[in-house]
Amino acid sequence: MSSGVDYAFIQNGALEQTSGGVTMPAGGRPTVRSRRLGAALKRHREAAGLDQAAAAEAIMKSVTKVSRMEGGLVSASALEVRTLLDRFEVQDPGERARLERWARASNERGWWLDYQETVRPDYADHITLESDSTNIRSWEPALIPGLLQTPEYARSVITSGPTFITPERVDQLIEVRQERQRRIEAGGTHFTAIIWEPAVTALSDDPDICKGQWLRLLDTGRRQNVTVQLLPASASKIAGMSGPFVAFSFGVEPNVEAVAVRNVANTSVVEAPADLALYSNVFDQLRSAAMSPQESAGRIRQLLSDAEQPTKEAP
Repeated sequence: MSSGVDYAFIQNGALEQTSGGVTMPAGGRPTVRSRRLGAALKRHREAAGLDQAAAAEAIMKSVTKVSRMEGGLVSASALEVRTLLDRFEVQDPGERARLERWARASNERGWWLDYQETVRPDYADHITLESDSTNIRSWEPALIPGLLQTPEYARSVITSGPTFITPERVDQLIEVRQERQRRIEAGGTHFTAIIWEPAVTALSDDPDICKGQWLRLLDTGRRQNVTVQLLPASASKIAGMSGPFVAFSFGVEPNVEAVAVRNVANTSVVEAPADLALYSNVFDQLRSAAMSPQESAGRIRQLLSDAEQPTKEAP
């Protein structure tokens, strides 16, 4: 799972299962949605000074059910969430609506399940975060973010990975990437991308791929819900603060609530408050050091102009 590269495939499906009338998320393993909901319910319960037994009594379930619910191992219904929030005396209408929406979404079938043989679990988690988000912030030091990639550039990136991928599955991964892009094309979330300049100036040996990708960056960057900024090549110390990551917000306020961090093997989701604050601070520093959106667009237009200049023959 990543914003740039998708090397591996899923071995197991991510369909929800049921056991004894209890809805189990993603084959019994906690999902991003169920973990977020469970953690929020636990936070509100503890803030109310109540134990799990009191929560179980409120929804007329066992303590085990509440424990598994807070751990994301079972899904909570919207009615159970509403009842628990009443018991915890949570009055904020925005928070109540958000958690009830998460409960309903936990049972929805995402479009990415049509690609179960191609999309591995951690990549599915990433797509889930994108689908639920109101604000996405991406830092890429080496690649164009997946939400901004052309099919041609995406193909060159996917096929350059360390793992052989069949042509059929390469096509499917590109389809997934294009489907992900509909999220920002529809204006459903605000997307801010900070890209290190070398990733843009040297993105491919193929001139046609370069031109197409530069044009895509300019075109997508004109959308009201999209901001594209380049970090100057000279800002190597700033660029070296962190590898690639994507930060997500899910409410009206753009507070970072989850971060997807990519490595060679997979992508992990960071949710601990102290870690989220660190990534938020790193992104703010990257954004402050980056060119403005206007300057960034000008730099990309310069690359396009230079590419159109005829190559001078040696004397």
